[in-house]
Amino acid sequence: MKTILYLHAGAEMYGADKILLELVSGLDKTKFRPIVILPTDGVLRKKLEEENIFVHVISYPVLRRKYFNPKGIADYISNYKSKSDDIIKFLDKNDIKIDLIHVNTLAVLEGIRLKNKLDIPLYWHIHEIITHPKIINKFLCWCVNHYADRAIVVSGPVKQHLINSGVNANKIKVIHNGIDSDIFSPKVKSNYLYKEWNIPQNTIKVGMIGRVNNWKGQEDFLDSLAPLLNEFDNLYLFIVGSAFKGQEWRIDDLKRKIKYLPHNNRIIFSEFRKDNYAVEHFFDILILPSTSPDPLPTVVLETMGCGRAVLGYAHGGITEMVKNQYNGELVSPLDKKALRKAVENCIISKKYKEWGENSRKRLLDNFSLDKFINNFEKIYKGEM
Repeated sequence: MKTILYLHAGAEMYGADKILLELVSGLDKTKFRPIVILPTDGVLRKKLEEENIFVHVISYPVLRRKYFNPKGIADYISNYKSKSDDIIKFLDKNDIKIDLIHVNTLAVLEGIRLKNKLDIPLYWHIHEIITHPKIINKFLCWCVNHYADRAIVVSGPVKQHLINSGVNANKIKVIHNGIDSDIFSPKVKSNYLYKEWNIPQNTIKVGMIGRVNNWKGQEDFLDSLAPLLNEFDNLYLFIVGSAFKGQEWRIDDLKRKIKYLPHNNRIIFSEFRKDNYAVEHFFDILILPSTSPDPLPTVVLETMGCGRAVLGYAHGGITEMVKNQYNGELVSPLDKKALRKAVENCIISKKYKEWGENSRKRLLDNFSLDKFINNFEKIYKGEM
């Protein structure tokens, strides 16, 4: 049996969090023993415990913008060394011998120190395409190239980005994420949201779900689609998501923008929810307006599982998930007018109904949870 140490960047339930949960829960426990150490407490820890996964919290630093200054760099280096050593002490104290380290996201560098101290392989699961700051991208890709034994990436665009940034292509393996198609399903019950959000039944519901940050595209969503509220009296727009701790001002700015838009009574904002499966089912159309390439957005897979159409900007992993005019439509990145026109045409033609059915088919054919877990088991065993 292989004992695998998993390090992750947080304890919430956004894309990479969900993928980690699905992976460690689905592994064959007669062959693999997952040990998860998180930097913070949160809903992910509770979910892991519910699945009987060994999980512990040690507050190791995660690479964030707050460290991108002289004091921050000094603090990061100090905490990085001490907390990495705390992880080793914890493993020793509990008599846990690790065979392999799986680091989930580029923001966690502790795997490098643990690899060197424990002399075991480091597999880096990369969910990001980092374009700015360029110096950070260059540094992280250098780390991957020099320290990762394998770089497992979530999509072809992530692989190409790493190669372009100097990572040896022979280290890289693409494994597409998968989701549980029984949980994210056309059978989901979502009608209770009509009452919760106080909206009528005969509505067209267009929404986005994602972290409120500087690149997920909430502003592009509003700039593109709010004008359509003048055209369609039964159109409602939805934005769901929260900000990182310390960036709550982004939520305030977003609410302020909505407040001054016409027909804002038909724009619904909700912070992070635990019932995204219902929200995704509730939408008629999901929009992915990320202003930087989103590597393989889990929210798109979940929405496809629920049998819903997806529209967005044509960059990043969505280009492998959405087939134009089959289960959605992609437009040139940052072209807000083109996005508006695509949504307008989709509503008028009612193509979103057919596209939604096709989304479900495409998910089952290409992004199943079983395939995702089987591929990781193969790579852990050296068969891929």
